[in-house]
Amino acid sequence: MSELNNLQPKEVFDFFKQICAIPHGSRNTKQISDYLVKFAEDRNLEHYQDDVNNVIVIKEATKGYEKSAPIIIQGHMDMVCDKTPESDIDMTKEGLRLGVDGDWLYAEGTTLGGDDGIAVAMALAAMDSSELQHPRLECIFTVDEEIGMLGAEALDMSHITAEKMLNIDSEDEGIFTVSCAGGVTAKAIVPVKRAEVSGKLYKLTVGGLLGGHSGQEIDKERGNSNIIMGRVLYNIAKKTDIKILSLGGGVADNAICKKTEAEVIAADGKKLEDAVNELDRVIKHEFKTADPGVAITSSCEGDKTVKALDADSVYKVITYLMNSPYGIQHMSMDIEGLVETSLNLGALALTDTEMTAMYAVRSAVETRRDALCDKLESLSAAVGGKVEYSGAYPGWEYLADSEMRDTSVRVYKAQYGEEPKIEAIHAGLECGLFAGKMGGKIDAVSIGPDMTGVHTSEERLSIPSVERTWKLVCEILKESK
Repeated sequence: MSELNNLQPKEVFDFFKQICAIPHGSRNTKQISDYLVKFAEDRNLEHYQDDVNNVIVIKEATKGYEKSAPIIIQGHMDMVCDKTPESDIDMTKEGLRLGVDGDWLYAEGTTLGGDDGIAVAMALAAMDSSELQHPRLECIFTVDEEIGMLGAEALDMSHITAEKMLNIDSEDEGIFTVSCAGGVTAKAIVPVKRAEVSGKLYKLTVGGLLGGHSGQEIDKERGNSNIIMGRVLYNIAKKTDIKILSLGGGVADNAICKKTEAEVIAADGKKLEDAVNELDRVIKHEFKTADPGVAITSSCEGDKTVKALDADSVYKVITYLMNSPYGIQHMSMDIEGLVETSLNLGALALTDTEMTAMYAVRSAVETRRDALCDKLESLSAAVGGKVEYSGAYPGWEYLADSEMRDTSVRVYKAQYGEEPKIEAIHAGLECGLFAGKMGGKIDAVSIGPDMTGVHTSEERLSIPSVERTWKLVCEILKESK
């Protein structure tokens, strides 16, 4: 326990330990939200708490910084609650049991919540300090980031005057994130009809793929089994008449689909098998490096009489899947190697009356996201369908001229003796929602200390990295004059 008492920087870890003593999983944030309000009340700081438990706390500029541009310090107060089967902690009611292993802080049998409790702790330490020099601080603590950035979406920004932001929700020291994609979930709906048909029933499978997160692995050119299944059906249909009984793959729009299955009645089983074998050879060659485990198989399940899609519906489904856009659509011209715009067909399903295709559509440029949605609408309309949208969130577009980035880089170089890595990610961050609420007028940088095993019971937070990152935060504020 003495190790916990001696953690440095003390001012940060004292607040972090207080946070860890309070249950604060997503959708269980009232207690931690009230803790932040009491912090502000005890120090006579301007503060606001909304109906969903977001909290804004404001501390005025220190002497000499009264005319400096205000800065937002931002992080989310909720954590992912995961634990080992052996753990007896009720994470909805109990605090965490912290431990130290060398240079690493952890929680016994559970997630630690360094993502993003360390941001909250640093912001509180900054506002609590009587020595730190800084402009006006507008600290935003959001809820339910881990389940869809719900707090940031609901936040009333009318109390915020700053256009500069220091987001502390990154997990790799020395990497400055300066842009992220916005996105939307698109569901294409294609109406179908069924008719009774008899013949040999074949089960088709596209599997053995690596899959992955469409915001992080889309640039790795991994195969998507839903898209490949479209090619399978098309190639079979060129050789012999087929009727589709079932079709499905994946459950989440943002996951690259690893396995898709279909059942079809084929007029000529030999031609079906030949088409499958040939395409299996072709696909194995195309993905020999990116996805070497891919396999396309067929198996005959005997003579059946079933209600399958009629000829017109088979044409609609195959036409849609063969022409569906997928993968990278644009690369960034500002940041080398960054995917700017993409989409992923993550979940495919077929019912008696419709085929649905669920997409994660992403772009750092909102108009290109919208243009991609228009392409889906045009394709869907061509086969008598439509597209529905949900969960839209804006992107955080890269700024060629960024005072916040320039200051942060200058301070980092002075502290570390080297350049930080400037990075943009093809996934969502709360910065994107703030950018959207502020009409794009946000000059932001996202930083953070080293963490491993985030969102799992193996989560670890580097103690020395926290100390260096805290020093970086203090110097960035001091240099923002």
